[in-house]
Amino acid sequence: MKTRHKAIVICLLTCIIVGCQAKVTRVRIAVVAKSTTSQFFQSMLAGVIAASSEYNIDYIFQGPAKEEDYQTQIEQVYQVIENGYDGLVLSAIDYEALVEPVETAIAKGLKVIIVDSDIHSDLVHVRIGTDNYEAGRMAAEAMLNQTKEDLHVGIVNFSMNTKNGQDREDGFKDTLDEFERVKSINIINVDSDILSATEATKQLLQSNKKINSIVTFNEWTTLGVGYAIEELGIKDRVCVVAFDNHPVSVGMLETGEMDALIVQSPFSMGYLGIEYAYQLIMNKKVHKSEIATKTVTITKDNMFDQENQKIVFPFR
Repeated sequence: MKTRHKAIVICLLTCIIVGCQAKVTRVRIAVVAKSTTSQFFQSMLAGVIAASSEYNIDYIFQGPAKEEDYQTQIEQVYQVIENGYDGLVLSAIDYEALVEPVETAIAKGLKVIIVDSDIHSDLVHVRIGTDNYEAGRMAAEAMLNQTKEDLHVGIVNFSMNTKNGQDREDGFKDTLDEFERVKSINIINVDSDILSATEATKQLLQSNKKINSIVTFNEWTTLGVGYAIEELGIKDRVCVVAFDNHPVSVGMLETGEMDALIVQSPFSMGYLGIEYAYQLIMNKKVHKSEIATKTVTITKDNMFDQENQKIVFPFR
């Protein structure tokens, strides 16, 4: 009996030691987003949670209060390094300013995945997100399809230092350049928040009476443009092509302030960001260094199609 009891004790101790070791060596991944409050980044968080649960990963999800606050984002990346995380999934606010902290993280051994918005570095392990130039082309094509009139276009973009917004603008403009009926393009840049976008859009429309089409490229500016159109009462005169699927924006698509939404896949970005970081941390080979997630053009005519339901209404 004594021998048997001794064996049981040894077995239990072994299990405890192994369990403790497993806990100590559990993979830790930090996700640093542009912000944490938008529907877009909440959907990305849902993807992060799903992948972290599947792969048994410890994660944090953080970001600045405002999408222009690259300095706070830099500080958060350095904190991730200091706290000894194994991987970093980053949606960068500034294409240049985040290079040094990210390359420092890589030098310290972190696996770095860029999602949504890029940085100017060749050292990043994997890039995952919308093909932003193509998304800009999709926005231009949607605008051209909505009206046969000559176009006087207003572009309401966010920070000029954010890579995804500039790529979308480039794709949009390059596509419109192919059409003679595009007579003018007016560009403004605003803070990535509803109030700034609303007021700037109203000023743009009031100072350029010929503008009959507007494009904008993210969730907050989409809401701002929509509210400006609503407040001015000009939804029947101005065509609006915008981005993302905030519930209010989807409602505006139904009521006419929006004519088309370019809808991205932030859930996939979050999920794949964690998945690829985990694979690299575990020294598994990844077969792609760039992954384009799905982007769909949604209009009032196709928003209730069965294949678009989960894309347009993920919050239901």
